[in-house]
Amino acid sequence: MSADVVIAGAGPNGLMLACELSLAGVRPIVLERLPARTTENRANGLVGQVVRMLDRRGLYGRLGGGTEPPRPVPGFVFGALPLDLSTLDDNPLYMLGTPQQRVEQVLEERAAELGVEIRRGHELAGLSQDAEEVVADVIGPDGPYRLRARYLVGADGGRSVTRKLAGIGFPGVTRDSTVSRTASVTVPPELVDPATGGLNVPGYGLVPPFMHHRTERGLFVFAPFPCRPALVSTMEWEPAAAEGDGQPPLTLEELGESVRRVLGADLPLGPSTGSGPHVMRRLTGGNTRLAERFRDGRVLLAGDAAHVHSAIGGPGLNLGLQDVVNLGWKLAAEIHGWAPPGLLDSYEAERRPAAERVVMHSQAQSALIAPGAEVTALRRLFTELLGDRNVVRHIAATMAGSDIRYDMGVGDGAAGDGGAGGVHSLTGRWAPDLSLDTGTGPVRLAELTADARPLLLDLTEDFSVAREAAGWSDRVKVVGARPPHSGMPGGGAGEDAARGGFHGSAVPGEDGGSGGIAALLLRPDCYVAWASASPRPDSRERDALRAALARWFGAPAEDA
Repeated sequence: MSADVVIAGAGPNGLMLACELSLAGVRPIVLERLPARTTENRANGLVGQVVRMLDRRGLYGRLGGGTEPPRPVPGFVFGALPLDLSTLDDNPLYMLGTPQQRVEQVLEERAAELGVEIRRGHELAGLSQDAEEVVADVIGPDGPYRLRARYLVGADGGRSVTRKLAGIGFPGVTRDSTVSRTASVTVPPELVDPATGGLNVPGYGLVPPFMHHRTERGLFVFAPFPCRPALVSTMEWEPAAAEGDGQPPLTLEELGESVRRVLGADLPLGPSTGSGPHVMRRLTGGNTRLAERFRDGRVLLAGDAAHVHSAIGGPGLNLGLQDVVNLGWKLAAEIHGWAPPGLLDSYEAERRPAAERVVMHSQAQSALIAPGAEVTALRRLFTELLGDRNVVRHIAATMAGSDIRYDMGVGDGAAGDGGAGGVHSLTGRWAPDLSLDTGTGPVRLAELTADARPLLLDLTEDFSVAREAAGWSDRVKVVGARPPHSGMPGGGAGEDAARGGFHGSAVPGEDGGSGGIAALLLRPDCYVAWASASPRPDSRERDALRAALARWFGAPAEDA
């Protein structure tokens, strides 16, 4: 084998997958047809659960998030309608304003640290597979050659060569009724409102910053990013959309004319300054498509290769990067030989519904920003609905992707809190952020998951749950811990304080519920495979733990 896994595409998804595989002891080779990282900035930041996922891999600070843990944002937008998130106790929506260009740079640096081989200027040109391997035909700077690998993953975008070579259909719809124009610009500083950062457009009024601003003639956005050029964007519907076909590259004059049509007023625009990234882009229409299948034998798809949708709300990187974090450890398990039956198939079973939800909410938002009196009436109704905190919570969780609950094969989580044989409300959900004491001082859960290994977190009174994982010690990391300030056995707070554990404490669930935590089994993607609230789990709970270990991490070692 030339490599364990060949990855086509060195964008954020391909690079993140390479990092995940390398952390799991697998050798990837990344192929990228471009000779260097693109200078085009395709996304302005990260939105959703992916921000916390990057924190769980130790990348949040490197991406500009600072030294403190991520914090949810107080507000966002849905279909150009404001979402007030400040009243939510369990706000799930996180943001990180790092442009995609920088995300790719950081992920490439991390991949290099992990020893990943990235071959730029090398393009996948053909593939074949049998029961044992995939053979990739590659065209590089020195001519054609072949690579043999156990698996090949297409992370090569919406026009994926991998998907086409594998014969996987890409059904969906294409719309050509809109044209979007976006440019990095300067605006007269006297037009920027010092209190809000919004834009006072002469003859129109104040446009809030970082908000989709809808009129009956189109959409307008002013995004004054700190430390980089501001963006101005417009979106128009027919007949203006036809003007985008066959046109020369976008100019500031064309963008200014579009602003005049959308707002009914002139906005002075100047060229951007500084180091960038700089954007000057026109997009006509768009696609909403979902691959017929995410896997064909030893060939798999991730990110835009598997699904494309509207960019409204910024869901692309949130969806794609979580695809590869879900996929990476499962591929590694297959390669290392301990994967239980059906593990790799669970990739599509879990991630296709996530993609379908992104398609659903991005299409809904696209409908809400369209022109017309009917849409205006619909927006008034939605504005009323958004006065209900439960509606806001539901939409925020949908946009964040935190509403996803995977089937862990243990029944309905509503059955109980994980005690007396019930199923904990966290089972199948993203693990909450926890602060713990492992005996050497406070530690965040994110610090324990940076190595991308399965994790059994034992907070029981006597740390007895850890013994149940002895047969999986080659795969599953076991950590005994207490809540901070409760002390560890032999520590300053004493054993009596340590027995307080975490059981009975309220830990918010993503669904607004809560449950005590005395033990957690986390998959490498930080979803909870099993949980208990009991300080002394009974035999049924221990049996359920062993079943979960086998369900996700294979049979125990024979000599355990």
